[in-house]
Amino acid sequence: MLKTSFTGMVLVLLLAFIAIGEQAAQPQRGPAAPLPEPKVVRIDPAFDAIAPAGAAIEKVAGNFGFVEGPVWTRQNSLIFSDLPGNAIMRVTPAGVVSVFRQPIYYGTAYRQGFHIGSNGLTLDPQGRVVIAEHGNRRVTRVETTGELTVLADKVDGKRLNSPNDVVVKSDGSVYFTDPPYGLPQQNTDPAKEIPYSGIYRIKSGKVELLSQETQWPNGIGFSPDERFLYVANSDPMKRFWMRFEVKPDGTLGPGSPFYMVPADGPAGIPDGLKLDTAGNLYGTGPGGIWVISPAGTLLGRIEPSEVAANVAWGEDGKTLYITARTSIYRIRLTASGKQPCC
Repeated sequence: MLKTSFTGMVLVLLLAFIAIGEQAAQPQRGPAAPLPEPKVVRIDPAFDAIAPAGAAIEKVAGNFGFVEGPVWTRQNSLIFSDLPGNAIMRVTPAGVVSVFRQPIYYGTAYRQGFHIGSNGLTLDPQGRVVIAEHGNRRVTRVETTGELTVLADKVDGKRLNSPNDVVVKSDGSVYFTDPPYGLPQQNTDPAKEIPYSGIYRIKSGKVELLSQETQWPNGIGFSPDERFLYVANSDPMKRFWMRFEVKPDGTLGPGSPFYMVPADGPAGIPDGLKLDTAGNLYGTGPGGIWVISPAGTLLGRIEPSEVAANVAWGEDGKTLYITARTSIYRIRLTASGKQPCC
């Protein structure tokens, strides 16, 4: 009896010393650095007509994995993608969070925490949700019954890279970008079947390549009159927003850089984007959301506490919702937003 107790005591002490040693070997982390204060940066006087004096950025919800692709639904709530969470979430204006759809990706090929879920979201003319699915490498639509329809997963018999963002034209055709961000090794991934990153259109069930001019096409959106299509280029070495003229048949003319991020500008890359009814571009990018006039003049920046990835117009059409890393933010503006599709 005494021998058993002594042995047990030795074992307990040994395990305690091992635990102490392991703890000492680990890097000691202090408290997380506080997030910077959100701010609105006014660069051009014209920005005052967009963001009134006193316009403030407020946090709506947080504690997500990595949020993207927001869109305001006809149920008066915002839905957005949590990529590593493999879910599309919903949040009300009061900040009540719920699951809209989960899971998105059903496979097992990706490591834990990878961006396997959906990315860009939008609505079609019937109010159905259209999804750019990262891990599943396809574009889908949620029917009114809740069933999922695959709109595109291949082009010319080859699997898409990883559709990133999506927008629907007033005629119902779907435009999307297809960089390789959803592939574990991106451009060098052995599963990559298409040698370029494209901008595509889905019309009458057919997937059509419109452009491969951008190496890293990302956010996508139409001007209010649909004469132009804007695409963010997320190349760290070529940081700009591209503008394409939309031809009468819906195809694209040659693109041209619309606005270049200065070489000495903040770190980061252009990402998701939206436009307002006046044609101003709201492009998430280095340091925040860059608000750029149709003439290519930088008017100002909206800078939440976390790095912004995408934006969407919600509520009264003058409230800009922001997906930024782990949180959802919003700011109430004077400008009116261009809502999805029609």
